[in-house]
Amino acid sequence: MSKIYFFLLFGIYICQAQNVRVEGFVKDTLQRPLEMANVMAINQVTKAMDGYAITNDKGRYQLSLNPNSTYKIKVSYIGFQTLDADLETKTETIQKNLILKEGGFELEGVEIVQEMPVSISGDTIIYNADSFKTGTEQKLEDILKKLPGVQVNEDGEIEVEGRKVSQLLVEGKKFFEGDTKIGSKNIPSDAVDKVQVLRNFNEVSQLKGLENNEENIAINIKLKKGKNKFWFGDILVGGGPDERYVLNPKIFYYSPKTTVNVIANFNNIGEVPFSIRDFYRLTGAARNTISRSGTNVGISSNNLGISTTQNDRALEIDNKFGAINFTQEITKKWNFSGFGVISSNKTLTNTNSNFGIFQPNSSELQTVEDRTDVSNLRNNLAVFKLGSKYKKSADFQLDYDATIRRSNQSEDNLVNTQSTIFTSGGNIDRINNIVSFKEQDPIAFEQSLNMFWTKDKKNTFVLEVQHLYQDEDPFYNPSLLQDPFPGIGFQSGQSRYDIQQERFVKTNKVDAKVDYYFSINNKSILNVTLGNTNSYQTYNSSIFQLLDDGTLFQLPDNEDFIFDNDVKYAFNDAYLGVHYKFILGNNFTFNPGVNFHQFNIYNDQLNSRVRDDFFRVLPDMFAQWQIKKSESLTYNYRMSNFFNDVNTLVEGFTLNNFNALSAGNRFIDNALQQSHNLNYSKYNLFNYTTIFARLNYTRTTDPVVNRSFFNGISQISERVNGDFSNEVVSGTFSYQRSFKKYYKASASTNVTWSKNNQLFVNPSDPTNADADFSRNIENWNQLYRVSFGTQFQKLPNLEAAYALIIRDNPGAVFTTHSPSITLDYRIVEGLALTSTYTYNDFRSRDGNTNNTFDLLTASINYRKKDSKLEYRVSGTNLLNTKSINNDSFNVVSFSSSQYFVQPRYLIFSLQYNL
Repeated sequence: MSKIYFFLLFGIYICQAQNVRVEGFVKDTLQRPLEMANVMAINQVTKAMDGYAITNDKGRYQLSLNPNSTYKIKVSYIGFQTLDADLETKTETIQKNLILKEGGFELEGVEIVQEMPVSISGDTIIYNADSFKTGTEQKLEDILKKLPGVQVNEDGEIEVEGRKVSQLLVEGKKFFEGDTKIGSKNIPSDAVDKVQVLRNFNEVSQLKGLENNEENIAINIKLKKGKNKFWFGDILVGGGPDERYVLNPKIFYYSPKTTVNVIANFNNIGEVPFSIRDFYRLTGAARNTISRSGTNVGISSNNLGISTTQNDRALEIDNKFGAINFTQEITKKWNFSGFGVISSNKTLTNTNSNFGIFQPNSSELQTVEDRTDVSNLRNNLAVFKLGSKYKKSADFQLDYDATIRRSNQSEDNLVNTQSTIFTSGGNIDRINNIVSFKEQDPIAFEQSLNMFWTKDKKNTFVLEVQHLYQDEDPFYNPSLLQDPFPGIGFQSGQSRYDIQQERFVKTNKVDAKVDYYFSINNKSILNVTLGNTNSYQTYNSSIFQLLDDGTLFQLPDNEDFIFDNDVKYAFNDAYLGVHYKFILGNNFTFNPGVNFHQFNIYNDQLNSRVRDDFFRVLPDMFAQWQIKKSESLTYNYRMSNFFNDVNTLVEGFTLNNFNALSAGNRFIDNALQQSHNLNYSKYNLFNYTTIFARLNYTRTTDPVVNRSFFNGISQISERVNGDFSNEVVSGTFSYQRSFKKYYKASASTNVTWSKNNQLFVNPSDPTNADADFSRNIENWNQLYRVSFGTQFQKLPNLEAAYALIIRDNPGAVFTTHSPSITLDYRIVEGLALTSTYTYNDFRSRDGNTNNTFDLLTASINYRKKDSKLEYRVSGTNLLNTKSINNDSFNVVSFSSSQYFVQPRYLIFSLQYNL
């Protein structure tokens, strides 16, 4: 009944009284159109702004106003005098042209009563936050979701025009560099005055115009008057049945010279304030322009698959999180900044899964397995960063940043499996019980030094140096009832197969480059780059078996299997790059270039050295057509060398899981990848429309793939170069529109086609690589989403959305239907209700799979006007859904998993606003 009520209520809002359209052109005294002029309509009776518009490239504007009303039309444009014009509406459309005179200036001490909800100044889009608030907002993300062209994805990251925001600033100062989620989830909405979207963002002013920053977007939050010089924030305390609790203090201080942000969150209600993904996103402000050389050295993480589970896939989560961010101006030329984050997480998961492994040369199943998995995870994460910025003058800047990252993680697993192997001689059933323990305590230290010197108008020099030190020590100890890899050397006759593996991996990597920019004239720039990348890694591991008598048995090496690894790997890339950037007319920018690389690589293992020294030329190309001020088409082409790290070169076996052994290949070659990227972006404030589209194509030759052999659910694989190419084509399109002042609609799609290859050992001739089966898999993944919502100030607001996901794989097509509806209602002044309902239906086209689940959350808040106390009742999983489903498909196998989730929680909270 509640669902029907929501949809009926939503339908009622489609109707509204007929408004009067006012339209015309804004021009200068020479009748030239003024693009992006601001037009406001102030109701002379209510003194409210009933409409606003920004002119298009032809100077045209359009307003939707109340009939039979009198208005003051205010028009402003940089460099022109503000125009005030009287207007009286009847019931018919009005044509009214507006002429501005040059010589605009600002008057000090004049109070501006009305502000444009959206305005544009150069590359900056400015949103007046109060114009988009409805009274139910709690955090910054609640405001951002209502801004045209701005989105907050499911992981809390901010996106503008389909691109992730690279930096969040508050009052121009960095807020936890590299991660926008902490800010969007914690900055109080009532402290936000304006949201400034900074396109073509480059924090180094000297490089503006020299580098291609078209893909860089930052957001700066301007605080309300009084919030920018004093302490502000809030402290939330809540609890509920079954000993549920939440404690969430957030305290902020901003002044011209000092900023301090302190955030903490202690809860056991399923909120994950800091995930392992956030841990690696918190970059510490490395510029990362060195990767543009065309060399990609993938320093992989030797983690064991331990991660912080999201709240919809865990039975129990207990979180403790604390963070501090600060900036301090020492002098006008020198400042310090930094942050520290500590997180402790305990997670209990319970999963039922069904796996299927394909025959090596077909889409027929070779093995099916039913698995139950109960896991206890413990994540302790810490990251600290200190930075210094010295800007002697507009022509010289020196930056230094140091970041240390430490994690201590462990996991206990209890897994029961029952598998069936299909053979020509009949089916073979196997049962196994696995008790495992994982532990890792890696540490990473990163530092960067950047210097920017502008000698004169024509000559600019940039020095960048980055250093990474990483020390990893994963330990894995599975104990199995059955031998997972018969025939490789484990001792039989034991009560259980108790296996242990230690790994010790150390990495030292230094990147350094010098850029020289020579400005030939106002429309052409020559860039010469001299750089070097050096990486040195050591790898040591062994596999043991703990026998019943307590002794450790080290698996012996033989011709086919190596279990003791001692590897040293050195990589060096010296390169010279030349790029020429030039502008044709006022709209076309081209920046072709080429990088010349000399690679020197070797690895030492098995008492011998393998070298690989070669020279390669890697071209790249950037081009942009600035169709209009708010419309552009961008093309990027790049040829890149992809190199693997020491993990891929290790000849001996590594135990990746209780049923997966993998070996590297010391003779592996690098993969060569060509990528083409075409982006279209249009931000039209004339009709409040945002459109962006992206088309990508990548082709990888000599890809590094697994050559796999399966024995039931156990897999033994080695890394090899494939004599084929892998290809991926992906396209993204998004359309957002606000209309009739009160409504908004959006539609988006993402379609990806991929062709990947996998090698399988021929069981009848396992030692002959020429007899391998090569399986080519083409996948289509499609996502379609539409939504429609209201933006009323006083009436309830609803947003209805529908998402369709189609995964088209060989032999199986899976679809997910996911409608949802969100209610956002300020019932009376100070009393607000928000609620979201989501339904998920997952099924296969052949009808063999059909899984459904739904989730409902709701929150009601009350805060008396001018009171510092706010009362809240919130509920998660109100329908008490027991589990959710997730399915995946790849070249080798498919899986269908059922995750048991937290039950219904009702939390009563009290929030004190500072």
